[in-house]
Amino acid sequence: MKPIAKSSKLASVCYDIRGPVLDKARQMEEEGHKIIKLNIGNLAVFGIEPPDEIVQDMIRNLSGAAGYTDSKGLFAPRKAVVHYCQEKNIAGVTVDDVYLGNGASELIVMSLNALLNEGDEVLLPAPDYPLYTAAVSLSGGRPVHYICDEQQDWYPDIADMRAKITPRTKAIVVINPNNPTGALYPDSLLLEIVQLAREHNLIILADEIYDKTLYDGATHTSIASLADDVLFITFNGLSKNYRSCGYRAGWMVVSGEKRHAKDYIEGLNILASMRLCANTPGQLAIQTALGGYQSIKDLIAPTGRLGKQRDLAYELLSQIPGVSVVKPKGALYMFPKLDPKMYPIADDQQFAYELLAEEKVLIVQGTGFNWTHPDHFRLVFLPNSDDLTDAIGRIARFLDGYRKRHA
Repeated sequence: MKPIAKSSKLASVCYDIRGPVLDKARQMEEEGHKIIKLNIGNLAVFGIEPPDEIVQDMIRNLSGAAGYTDSKGLFAPRKAVVHYCQEKNIAGVTVDDVYLGNGASELIVMSLNALLNEGDEVLLPAPDYPLYTAAVSLSGGRPVHYICDEQQDWYPDIADMRAKITPRTKAIVVINPNNPTGALYPDSLLLEIVQLAREHNLIILADEIYDKTLYDGATHTSIASLADDVLFITFNGLSKNYRSCGYRAGWMVVSGEKRHAKDYIEGLNILASMRLCANTPGQLAIQTALGGYQSIKDLIAPTGRLGKQRDLAYELLSQIPGVSVVKPKGALYMFPKLDPKMYPIADDQQFAYELLAEEKVLIVQGTGFNWTHPDHFRLVFLPNSDDLTDAIGRIARFLDGYRKRHA
């Protein structure tokens, strides 16, 4: 029989956070091995649960959640998002500017599908969250990666960003706080990005899913609050700040210069209608989450679980010879660098395979985040302190052996 091939549109699409190395980990688990998974920010599996008032509110309202909602979502949670935008100083947002989705991921793909024609370009950070590169490619566009500078706290290199703008460039993606580096961008940098967008008539797609997951008293500025003459699409949701990954409750906000974007917004409305609506139980959690006690503050405090585990992971990784890491100011991840002289890695996916096979620890290789060199990896610091100490100890033991084998 003739083989049935996947679509050619998928030729440039990959998502290594759930890629081949994870498939190997699953196989090992089926064989009876216990794997320490540091590959994904799935908080519930580490015992970090959503606020109880969210759970209880969903339970109480579940009997009335069987029907479709408006294609953009229920009024009350969308109104709650409007109020949240006001708290973040994003001006001019109405309920009609808010779209609820099955997580921010669905809305990211929707926003790019509505925007891009064949060959259009989008500026993406390197390293990036790989969904963006995949979604641009799947939408017929061309992902163009601007460098984030590790020596400058992983801030975007504005000169590199500027140099990569062409007549085909349609948008700039800004992930702040950043996944995978944990960087948090200052207002001065955000204003430079806004100015680039203003000069070249570009849309800014702002991923702010970790805007409350901040450390050391840091504060977050929504880039959409810094101008009203640029079109902004801002993504957020409950997955991380409210530890509700599986509820798939996210939102997208259109703000700024909307007058010249009527046709694009019509495209968003068409795509929102085609998927009928976001899941209703997840929508029901949004208003309660945004209006309730912000328990994330307890977790990110210096004495909180996430705060302590971030510090622990940073200290343990920094003690390993040839490993350096920028201490994250936000999010749930670290993106350590391996000294190429001490660790001459040619294929970082193979490196991740070998770590998994020898030490039963699952990480994601740096090239999985469209980083250009095989000298980084990402890990989450979500396991409790004892498990985190064990996991990084295994990584240290593996790297010690790796250095000796390649000396």
